[in-house]
Amino acid sequence: MCGIVGYIGHRNALPILIDGLKKLEYRGYDSSGVAYRNGNGIKIHKTKGRIKELEDIVPLPYDHANAGIGHTRWATHGAPSTANAHPHYISGVAVVHNGIIENYRDIKSELISEGHTFTSETDTEVVPHLISRNLKRGLPLYESIVQSLSSLKGSFALGIMSESEPTTIFAVRKGSPLVIGYGEGEFFFASDIPAILGHTKRFLFLKDSQICTLSADKVDLRYYDRPDRVAEERPIVEVDWTPSMAEKEGYDHFMLKEIYEQPHAVEDTLREWTETPKNCLKIWDLP
Repeated sequence: MCGIVGYIGHRNALPILIDGLKKLEYRGYDSSGVAYRNGNGIKIHKTKGRIKELEDIVPLPYDHANAGIGHTRWATHGAPSTANAHPHYISGVAVVHNGIIENYRDIKSELISEGHTFTSETDTEVVPHLISRNLKRGLPLYESIVQSLSSLKGSFALGIMSESEPTTIFAVRKGSPLVIGYGEGEFFFASDIPAILGHTKRFLFLKDSQICTLSADKVDLRYYDRPDRVAEERPIVEVDWTPSMAEKEGYDHFMLKEIYEQPHAVEDTLREWTETPKNCLKIWDLP
């Protein structure tokens, strides 16, 4: 389990991202990182360790950035390290990810055969490679993302930004939770409401296979497996939770929250094994 957060709007993105990551740190504290636009392309800061270590490497005063994405990691594929920390950045494309890309080995082998070089052990790194490959083939950014998503199997929430379109960021959901926050001349996304509750109380919960294009003044919501179809209008939910209530996601007690989360936790833990039975044989065939 990892946590992701994103912002685009009129304020400085960096304080919002780092504050959001602190509120998501319970989802993972092996490493963390941010990507943001500072007027000279996309800048990346990431490191092994907790959010405090990230704060120590981000120069003060903060660069002014009107858009950015952030990540805090619980290691699944690849040991905790700076190289395996998100965001992953390839040829102008930055990606943060919560979930599991189940077929990443096959995609990675294909990309390596085409000359791509990988610098991490993560499943996530295939995503910016796929997007950058499609951009180099001449596809627009949105189409590059949609075609890349069609290659992925698994459960994922993604935050994506590219130097090719400095006025937009993208949020994608399949299986892993993701919420869009609505502000005044600004928008947010996050794995959980508490990450952005201090900035807005108006939320839209993404459904599976939805891709959301966010700019400072609008949201465009579609299904990436049906890219020509605008998603049906859904009500924006106004949440009146206190920060304490938000941490419990509306449940009266943390224990209740954990009880109801258990089926999802087990499903996420077993997901890759159930999709690749040959891996299970490696366990059961041990003498």
